[in-house]
Amino acid sequence: MDPVRPGSPYQLVIEALGNYPQKKFYNVSKLGGAKYDTLPYSIRVLFESSVRNCDGFLVKETDAMNILDWKTKQNNVEVPFCPARVVLQDFTGIPAMVDFAAMREAVRNAGGDPVKVNPACPTDLTVDHSLQIDFSKCAIQNAPNPGGGDLQKPMAKLSPLKVQPRKPPCRGQTGCKGPCSTGESSRNSGPFSAQIENTPILCPFHLQPVHEPETVLKNQEMEFGRNRERLQFFKWSSKVFKNVSIIPPETGMAHQVNLEHLSRVVFEVKDFLYPDSVVGTDSHTTMVNGLGILGWGVGGIETEAVMLGMPVTLTLPEVVGCELTGTTSPLATSIDIVLSITKHLRQAEVAGKFVEFFGSGVSQLSVADRTTIANMCPEYGAILSFFPVDNVTLKHLKHTGFDKAKLEVMEAYLKAVKLFRNDESSSREPEYSQVVQFSLSSIIPYVSGPKRSQDRVAVNNMKSDFQACLNEKCGVKGFQIAAEKQNDIVPVQYEGNEYKLSHGCIVIAAVISCTNNCNPSVMLAAGLLAKKAVEAGLVVKPYIRTSLSPGSGMVTHYLSSSGVLPYLSKLGFEVVGYGCSTCVGNTAPLPEAIRNAIKQGDIIACGVLSGTKNFEGRVCDCVRANYLASPPLVVAYAIAGTVRIDFETEPLGTGFDGKSIYLRDIWPTRKELHTVEEECVISSMFKELKEKMEKGNKRWNLLEAPESTLFPWDLKSTYIRCPSFFDKLAKEPVSPRPIENAHVLLYLGDSVTTDHISPAGSIARSSAAAKYLTNKGLTPREFNSYGARRGNDAVMTRGTFANIKLLNKFIGKPAPKTIHFPSGQTLDVFEAAELYQKEGIPVIILAGKKYGLGSSRDWAAKGPFLLGVKAVLAESFEKVHRSQLVGIGIAPLQFLPGENPSVLGLTGREQFSILLPPELSPGMTLDIKTSTGKVFSVIALFENEMEITLYQYGGSLNFVARRFL
Repeated sequence: MDPVRPGSPYQLVIEALGNYPQKKFYNVSKLGGAKYDTLPYSIRVLFESSVRNCDGFLVKETDAMNILDWKTKQNNVEVPFCPARVVLQDFTGIPAMVDFAAMREAVRNAGGDPVKVNPACPTDLTVDHSLQIDFSKCAIQNAPNPGGGDLQKPMAKLSPLKVQPRKPPCRGQTGCKGPCSTGESSRNSGPFSAQIENTPILCPFHLQPVHEPETVLKNQEMEFGRNRERLQFFKWSSKVFKNVSIIPPETGMAHQVNLEHLSRVVFEVKDFLYPDSVVGTDSHTTMVNGLGILGWGVGGIETEAVMLGMPVTLTLPEVVGCELTGTTSPLATSIDIVLSITKHLRQAEVAGKFVEFFGSGVSQLSVADRTTIANMCPEYGAILSFFPVDNVTLKHLKHTGFDKAKLEVMEAYLKAVKLFRNDESSSREPEYSQVVQFSLSSIIPYVSGPKRSQDRVAVNNMKSDFQACLNEKCGVKGFQIAAEKQNDIVPVQYEGNEYKLSHGCIVIAAVISCTNNCNPSVMLAAGLLAKKAVEAGLVVKPYIRTSLSPGSGMVTHYLSSSGVLPYLSKLGFEVVGYGCSTCVGNTAPLPEAIRNAIKQGDIIACGVLSGTKNFEGRVCDCVRANYLASPPLVVAYAIAGTVRIDFETEPLGTGFDGKSIYLRDIWPTRKELHTVEEECVISSMFKELKEKMEKGNKRWNLLEAPESTLFPWDLKSTYIRCPSFFDKLAKEPVSPRPIENAHVLLYLGDSVTTDHISPAGSIARSSAAAKYLTNKGLTPREFNSYGARRGNDAVMTRGTFANIKLLNKFIGKPAPKTIHFPSGQTLDVFEAAELYQKEGIPVIILAGKKYGLGSSRDWAAKGPFLLGVKAVLAESFEKVHRSQLVGIGIAPLQFLPGENPSVLGLTGREQFSILLPPELSPGMTLDIKTSTGKVFSVIALFENEMEITLYQYGGSLNFVARRFL
């Protein structure tokens, strides 16, 4: 895209940059004077974008002036925003690219030129969500595969890096069929010595040390094997579409790669400078806010529109200024800061608002701390959490390998447009909609759980809080375990030894590729704690499913170069791969003996993970309590083996000398952390990893893919299928039709998440998706995961509302079922929807508050649309999900304040007729009449005229596609 729009009314403020006369930029600070100086920094970025992209059509002069008048116009006007780039991850990226491929097909069929269908906005797609833990240190041998795929292939050909095999010591793995020596101890036996290698060799595969831990290679091989077809599609996309870059598997997760590799901070196109900004299909795109880059997550549907040059439209938001003061406790980690601020900002009701940080405490936070805080922004409901660029940012960029000359230009430009924050400057702070204060001195270590990320528990209260959860009734925290059963113990035999399971026992401990891993200090803290623990003689029970899935190779690099990686490995925290795994439900099953013991004793088993999501049933169906914790606490709890421990008064275990070892004995000091961090997180590390990203990997480079203009759809494929979204591609909009005599497909309560709606994780063998795949000739081992099959609308539609924890009030218990009212049958949700469609009966959904909570997922809208859902009637919506419903062509309708189905006396068994007038307007009131004669009003949650236009065209995809006809 040309940085200077032809005919722009603001070209008069284009200037040369000080000592760099060849560099040009819009000096937007001259347009507003004192009014500009009081704008929050995040709003200044919006203003610059509106000025630079003003074309009189998509972005008008009035839009720019409305942003400049933010103080009086906030919450009252809609404004467009044209981000500098787009970031996709593969779970949501594959349906986006499949839609582009389908759009080319539809444009060709309608007489247009398919070659013109390309992203207008630079787009990076990171293949990071495919990773499943088929192999981990305690489940390395032929463990059942939760996502399918044949594990019976000869292991001798697993790695392209394989060299001539030898027969090393077994490291205590059971079931070894080779003549291995038992000279080397297992992770739980004997003192630790310097013989531990950074790259452990695991029998029975008998491979020599390679450049990555062996589990990485095995998981990587499985990933390429099961996902070859979709990877070939991605490679075709990178060849055929202009402005598309694919970051291959095993590079890192989307928001991590976005932070480390893709972020520019300041864009430079044809010597023209402007702020870096981004939207992405991952809700944690906000991580880059910590670098001073404006960015947030949107739905895949809206992202596709941005890729074609359309702006994101948003209500000019309130900006909450969060003033940070004080200093942090030496024991507090970034995760403690994140969880504390999460709760504080939730209480401040910042949902749907921008948050911007200022105050003396900001300079005390490293960029890693800031990006960790910004990454959690979706968990407290804000659109984004912005840290303006300052000297701390520049110092970080220098350490990560930014060119010195580029940094000088960057600093000069940001200061020229007043986007540089300086504590030493006498200039006044921006004016905010409201200011909330937070003292860093008040932070103490916390974990979060056992079912929701916003439920924080002080570590020193963990034991008593879990006891309270056992006593409480089943709900957002309680498990309702009878008092006489709360101390039950279930003995279990595992690997020739007897262990005892009880309520609170830990069976999963995962340091995973999410928020925490972007912060070197917390990962190094975990490594240093592991080092001290091993040296003291502490161990982790072998049945605990431990894993380490870093956000990128950078994490492995500094863990290895600091010397702590072998100690993590000794405790079972071995690198299993790079990408989302446990956090999205992609974990290997627990050992059968452990699963059986948990079920037999009705044990409330626990998982501890350093991620951002712990919705019930997401991590593992038999693990009912899941806690989010910092990486060092994950390791500490794994050593303890239970959450029913008081770290202050109870030891973690016994050391070599028979003495009790307490957490305080092995917790690393802040000075130790800073020393190691300075020595290990250096610019050469970032340079090496960036080169790795740019070169790709051997498997990716050798992967063959077609190069035709149109994708050659394979009708037999169960991965890639041409979707039906463009079947009714129209050049002109049509008036919305009334929704008459609709049945309620589902009657849901509060806080229905996108996890409940959109399929993720493994495909259950009894599900509608499994029946479809079985009919296609696949075995359960070949099912793979829903994420891997997001390019197949038939699978994804069948997986919609298939979550085992879905609570449909028609059924009365958690189950992916509903009632087909014309026949009275209780069916899978898909089967009921299919019957309704065959009968020509429209369906709607009734829901409570915060419908669509959680991560942004386009299939949370696409799936219901293909099920025939015409409208969702709820008490309130999560903002991103509401926009997704509009973008696909589903009407979001909201009960009037104080009303809900119970207040209105609705049972959900009625039929509903919704009157849609020919001329819709934003926020208008509509009447609904039921088959019982009841009439009530709802609010049509269309925020602006553009959303109404999109709805009339049948969604944003059809609206954009018509431009090529």
